[in-house]
Amino acid sequence: MKKFIIGTAVLGIYGIYSVGIRHINPVIAKPATLAATSTSQKSRTTSTKAANNTAASGSGSTGKYKDGVYTGSSSYVYFGNVQVAVTIAKGKISNVKFLQFPNTHATSVYINQQAMPYLKQEAIQAQTSKVQIISGATFTSEGFIQSLQNALKKA
Repeated sequence: MKKFIIGTAVLGIYGIYSVGIRHINPVIAKPATLAATSTSQKSRTTSTKAANNTAASGSGSTGKYKDGVYTGSSSYVYFGNVQVAVTIAKGKISNVKFLQFPNTHATSVYINQQAMPYLKQEAIQAQTSKVQIISGATFTSEGFIQSLQNALKKA
């Protein structure tokens, strides 16, 4: 009888633990490149900004892409598809919009709500599809990179 009670208690505790663990939200780590650039951007002086603005407006140069909106291919990842559209203005990436992302599970929605802004911001800062994979959102990051590469090839 004692073994039965202990066994039932252990199974009960395991059951409660496994139900509770599903509701714990994963932690999304901010990419190191964004962490470094956000602190350096805060310390930038107005004279540096003025010099950059003068250089950019004086040269009249354009970036390496053709202006327009380009849609990348849909990339299948573990819980769904990832597809992005990139907006190019003055030859540079000015915006990245997610057209598709995994959103069928509550955990996927939670993870992607945190990861997508980081991916978008890093792509705009890097001006390329070579961005760091977000820890905790590996599949979405890989799909983002593939779709963005495809879109930028068209630009």
